[in-house]
Amino acid sequence: MQQAVSGKPRIAAIDIARGAALLAMAVYHFGWDLEFFGYMEPGTTVSGGWRLFARSIATSFLFLVGVSLFLAHARQIRWHGFSRRLAMVAGAAAAISAATWFAFPEGFIFFGILHHIALASLVGLAFLRLPAWLVLVAAAGAVAAPHFLRSAFFDHPALWWVGLSSANPHSNDYVPLLPWFGAVLAGIAAARIARDSGMLDWLAGLNPGRWKMPFTFAGRHSLAFYLLHQPLLIGCVWLLAQFWPAAAADTEIQFTRACIQQCGQSRDEPFCAAYCACFTDVLVAEGRLETVMSSSARGLETETRLSQIAAECTIQAETGTPAGERDGADERP
Repeated sequence: MQQAVSGKPRIAAIDIARGAALLAMAVYHFGWDLEFFGYMEPGTTVSGGWRLFARSIATSFLFLVGVSLFLAHARQIRWHGFSRRLAMVAGAAAAISAATWFAFPEGFIFFGILHHIALASLVGLAFLRLPAWLVLVAAAGAVAAPHFLRSAFFDHPALWWVGLSSANPHSNDYVPLLPWFGAVLAGIAAARIARDSGMLDWLAGLNPGRWKMPFTFAGRHSLAFYLLHQPLLIGCVWLLAQFWPAAAADTEIQFTRACIQQCGQSRDEPFCAAYCACFTDVLVAEGRLETVMSSSARGLETETRLSQIAAECTIQAETGTPAGERDGADERP
């Protein structure tokens, strides 16, 4: 959304912050592209420091959405500009969903950051005139909700956007309403506090040097930057792969990579490491790995066995004890 109320100049510091968040997002996506083409270890960008990096980028970007929403519409909602911008964001979100459906059907983006911004911008209007302390309480509630209110009721795909399903669905970019709306609300509250304390006037008076130009340019064209940067980056990595391809991994490593990447969407790093190691070991021991990697060769018996292995390895990853040993121990007097 636009960052300043009508008749007031843009605040360069906010454009710089938004531009920095976008450039950081480009760095993360470049890492994801390198991993996708085999130049980085499997699961790198969904675990450890990379995972924290991604969460901090999304948090800062959504925080700035809340700041901009307040600055643009706190005094009066300018419906013409709001509706125009909302239509652009919602249309871009729909385009992202369509494109990723064809490119990555198993992990397509059905509710990513653009989808969240469109919905949060609408819902956020209800908080613009509330006291900052009350908005902060609502922000804390939004962040805490997934820790206390998850339920199988929200497991239906039509409700995945809420963020309260018992397990997170698989998607290459999943930013549900909860807990992420908390960052938008925090931005609204911070902007109100900054306005009431005079900090906004101080920020408006800052005049950074020429170094700010890449950041302000990206910040002022955030939607275009978001839509264009990933196709350009993945195209560059694809071109690199045509001349200097990554070393081919053997079948066992390929399976483990895919397992960790998918598992990391809904479980933590230690669980995924143990679960995928267990799954791979069982498949190798039973001579099923090649069959599993060739989806066309799977049959009912293989699919049934995969479900059993998944259950067994879940037990082992959660308890640290192989399922067979635990069952045997339970039978002893």
